[in-house]
Amino acid sequence: MSTPAPHVLIIGAGTGGLCLAHGLRRAGISVAVYERHRHRAEGLLGYRVGIGPTGSRALRECLPPELFATFLATCARPPRYFNVVTQGLRQTASFELRPDADPVHTEHSVARMVLRQVLLTGVDDVVHFDRTFVRYEQRDDGTVTAYFADGTSATGDLLVAADGTHSAVRRQYLPHAVTRDAGTINVATRIPLTARTRDLVPERVRQGISLIFGTGGTMGVLHMMEFKWDAERAIKPGVGDADAALLRQWPGLTHDTTTDNINLIIWSAARRFPADVMQRRGEDLVRVALDLTPNWHPHLRELLTRGEPDSALPIKVTTSEPVPPWKSSTVTLLGDAIHTMTPGRGVGANTALRDARLLCQQLARAVAGDKTLLQAVADYEAAMVPYGFARVIESLNRSGTSGDDRMYRPVVGRLALLGARGYFGVTSRVPRLRRRFVDDFHTYEGDQD
Repeated sequence: MSTPAPHVLIIGAGTGGLCLAHGLRRAGISVAVYERHRHRAEGLLGYRVGIGPTGSRALRECLPPELFATFLATCARPPRYFNVVTQGLRQTASFELRPDADPVHTEHSVARMVLRQVLLTGVDDVVHFDRTFVRYEQRDDGTVTAYFADGTSATGDLLVAADGTHSAVRRQYLPHAVTRDAGTINVATRIPLTARTRDLVPERVRQGISLIFGTGGTMGVLHMMEFKWDAERAIKPGVGDADAALLRQWPGLTHDTTTDNINLIIWSAARRFPADVMQRRGEDLVRVALDLTPNWHPHLRELLTRGEPDSALPIKVTTSEPVPPWKSSTVTLLGDAIHTMTPGRGVGANTALRDARLLCQQLARAVAGDKTLLQAVADYEAAMVPYGFARVIESLNRSGTSGDDRMYRPVVGRLALLGARGYFGVTSRVPRLRRRFVDDFHTYEGDQD
C-alpha cells in the first residue's frame, strides 16, 4: 500500500542536490531546494568536470528526457586523447579515447556553470536563492525544520545535506565527520580560446586532456573546451538541427557567460605556495603560478598570462576522513557534504550524481509502500557510505594528490617523476595495458547498480 509522499528539503543547489530535485519531481515527491548564493549566475566558474557513465546514468534517470538531451547538447567537444606531456610540451604518452557514440557510456566534458544552468532548468518554482542554512531541528512529530540566516524557516519530512565540503548540516548532524587538507593546492585558470591561444598548444593537446608532469614537484592539467555556441550565444554552423533547436529554447544560455576556453590548472604541495595564497586572486595569483613554473615551455607560461582576469582561483584540496555508520534519521547527506574527495580520480561529481539517483530510488520505494521513509534513508546510507568512501581513498591514493606524495620530495621526487613518466610511456605502447587504461578512464571499478 502506498504512503503519502514526503516533502523533502535539500540544502544546496549544486550538482547532486539539483539532480535529486529533478528525480524527486519525476517520482511525484514534493521538494524544495535552498541555496546560499543570491541568484543562478553566482557561485561557480566554468571549469571542466568530466561526467562519465556513472553520472550520465543518474542524469538520464532523474532528468526529464528533453532536459537530458539538453545536457548532452551543452557538453563541450569530447576529448579524443588523454595525453601525458613534460613541462616542455614533449609527449610522454597519448591514449586515443572512445568515440562519442553512446550518450551514457562515454566521457562528457562539461563546464560546471553550464551544468548548473542545465540542472536549474525547469525547477525555478522549487529553488530558493539567498537562503543560507544555519541549523535544523528534528521534531517529535517526525518532521524536520531548517532555519536560515534571513530569519525564515522551512519544514519537511526529510532534510538532505547537499551543501558541499564545508557542509553546515554535517557540522550539526555528524560533528565527528571531518575533512582534512590533502596537502596540495591548485591554481585554476581559464583562458579565452582565440587564434593565438589555440596555436600555443600542439594538435594532440588541443584535441585532448593533457596531464603535465613538471620537474621540481609541479604538475598541471590542460583541456580545451569548445561548445556549440559562440561568444554572442549564436549557434555555430554545423550543429545538428535537433541540438540547435534545444539550445535556442534553453533559457540557461542567457544566464551563463561560458564560451570556448582553455582550462589550465597548476598544482603542487601546499608548502611550496605563499602562506597567503588562498587570499590571492587574478594577476597576483597568476604570478604565483608563474613563479612555480620557471622552466615550463614559454607557450604554457604565455597561456597563464592570457587568462581571464577574474578566473584565477586557488583551491585547497581537501579529503574526508572515513566515518563509521550512524543511526539513520530524517536527516541525510550526499556528495561532498559527506564524502569530499580529491580530484585524483575525477569522480567527485559522478559520485554525487550516483548518490542522488540512489536516494531518489529509495524514496520512491517508500512512497510505493515497499518500506518506511526511515528504512529508505537507512538503505541509501548503507550503500552510499561504502562506495563513497572507497572513492575517497582511491582519489587520495592517485599520484600527486597528496602533499606527502614522493613526487614532492626533494631527492626521491626526481625518481618518482621518472617512474611516473615511465609507467605512462610503457602503458601507452603495450596494447593490453593501453586498452585497460582507456577502459579505466571511461568508468571506474565498483560502480554497481
